[in-house]
Amino acid sequence: MPEKDFKEILRNVEQFKISNNTDIIELINSLKNTGFNAKRLAVACEIYNEMINNKDCVKFFGLAGALVPVGLQRIIHDFLKEGFIDVLVTTGANLTHDLAEALGYHHLQGNIEIDDKDLHSEDINRIYDVFMPNKVYEGIEDFISKLEISDYQMPVSSFLNCLGNSLPQNSHSILRVCAEKEIPIFCPAFTDSGLAMQLGFHHQNLNLNHFKDMLEMINLAWDTKNAGICIVGGGVPKNFIMQSLQFCPNSATYAIQITMDRPEPGGLSGASLKEAISWGKINERAKYSTVISDATIALPLIFWYLKKMQEKKKN
Repeated sequence: MPEKDFKEILRNVEQFKISNNTDIIELINSLKNTGFNAKRLAVACEIYNEMINNKDCVKFFGLAGALVPVGLQRIIHDFLKEGFIDVLVTTGANLTHDLAEALGYHHLQGNIEIDDKDLHSEDINRIYDVFMPNKVYEGIEDFISKLEISDYQMPVSSFLNCLGNSLPQNSHSILRVCAEKEIPIFCPAFTDSGLAMQLGFHHQNLNLNHFKDMLEMINLAWDTKNAGICIVGGGVPKNFIMQSLQFCPNSATYAIQITMDRPEPGGLSGASLKEAISWGKINERAKYSTVISDATIALPLIFWYLKKMQEKKKN
């Protein structure tokens, strides 16, 4: 960048403060004038808000990681309920844990100092400092074994819609709210989950069609005037969204990524959004922000900001 150009974008860092009257909108606006990942978070919030306000934007949301076990089921549910997500792509694990919570089971708090041998002897599984008893899987199995499936060849997304409709109302379930609002859920690695294993055990003629989901995802990406993407954690959900955009006439206009992974090893979860421009997945003129942060911290803040901004817009 020529010297005269980069000097034009330099400005003072704001030494912001928090007062008794500071709200989430004011906080994020202040972070915009700092640096590092505080600024990246603020930029991500602004981009997502613009995605919501752009009526021609289809919002693709990729969700990986143990977000439901850690306690973010309601946050994801409310993203969906508020209309902040149009297409959800997630892992089978998150859907398994979502089903468990919807059926009345709970994940447990603890700490990493508990002896794993003792946990194993007590039939308790550990996800860092969150725990899940094996009886949860037993409860899921009881439910799945009695599940009526109308079409053993349907796409995975169609099955997930049927599954969501079979769950209790007001359960804050991701599956349930997607079924109610007719938001498609794509799970390209569905068989890599406890839920799929239970289905395989009890419905051995089941042969859900992954290729129909792939083609439907491409159709959704192809038809959108403006694609906006939010990637949480990376993994298979990130690639499923990105590969669809790669072969479409319109690459992503907006892009947000929340990750803790690094780009140097070449893995997809750490790959920069800027790199995706070279593949034609993200537009050269796109607005984008990568937030290097634990999603359990960043995602609730983004939702809080978006909800307040939408309330402000209505008023």
